[in-house]
Amino acid sequence: MSTHRAQPMRLTGQLWLDRKGRNFLGGYRIELLEQIGRTGTLTQAAKAVGLSYKAAWDAVDAMNNLAEKPLVIRAAGGRAGGRSTLTNHGQRAVELYRLLESGWRQLLKRMQAELDDLDGLNDLMRAITVRTSARNELRGTVKIVRKGAVNSDVVLDVSDGVEVFASITNEAVEELDLRPGRTAFALIKASFVMLTTDRNLHVSARNRLCGLVSQVIVGAVNSEVKIQLSCGRTLAAIITNESLKELALRKGSPCCALVKASHVLIGVND
Repeated sequence: MSTHRAQPMRLTGQLWLDRKGRNFLGGYRIELLEQIGRTGTLTQAAKAVGLSYKAAWDAVDAMNNLAEKPLVIRAAGGRAGGRSTLTNHGQRAVELYRLLESGWRQLLKRMQAELDDLDGLNDLMRAITVRTSARNELRGTVKIVRKGAVNSDVVLDVSDGVEVFASITNEAVEELDLRPGRTAFALIKASFVMLTTDRNLHVSARNRLCGLVSQVIVGAVNSEVKIQLSCGRTLAAIITNESLKELALRKGSPCCALVKASHVLIGVND
């Protein structure tokens, strides 16, 4: 009598980003964008990913129509010629997708490890559905890690020399493998962001991020103020309507965001 050994279950899946209820980025589309960036032509890019020219053209049209800005700019030339260029927005979309994909693959690995333990899988599913309440996520590169007796000062260069300071435990530095040159991101709750219009104000907050108010959303009690920083990033703050009135903040107003280093969380993708 033969016995059949149960085959292990394997988790599979593919990351797709939807927009307006339609597939936007994922799978062959990301590969197509990458090939357009490498080859400079839609014809060669289509061949590289195994698509017909028409299918590749339709895919680019679909992505451009769903994107806030065009991902690809095409010049006339037909099947035998013409240039296709990946825009800065397109390059950024590819980078962000690959970043998300890295986290997605890590998630699949973790879930696969727990698959044989249903109780463990249930706990894992509860853990991964927890969402962060931090409104601000600033991605950058670790510039300095300065260790103390208990805590470390971490300096993150988020763009064009704009720096974010964080104070975290030495244990967290080790667990996250933080070191100069490593990609990381700073998480800051909007309620932890204080605003001032006085650039010369002396405060204990290590982070002073200045720019112009890009949007003000007034609520019943509190208001959300978005600041366009000098590096092009946006920072959101939640303040009372009374504070909004006192500071006379409106679109275009110069403003500085103040954040204590201890209120900045640091994260990595792997």
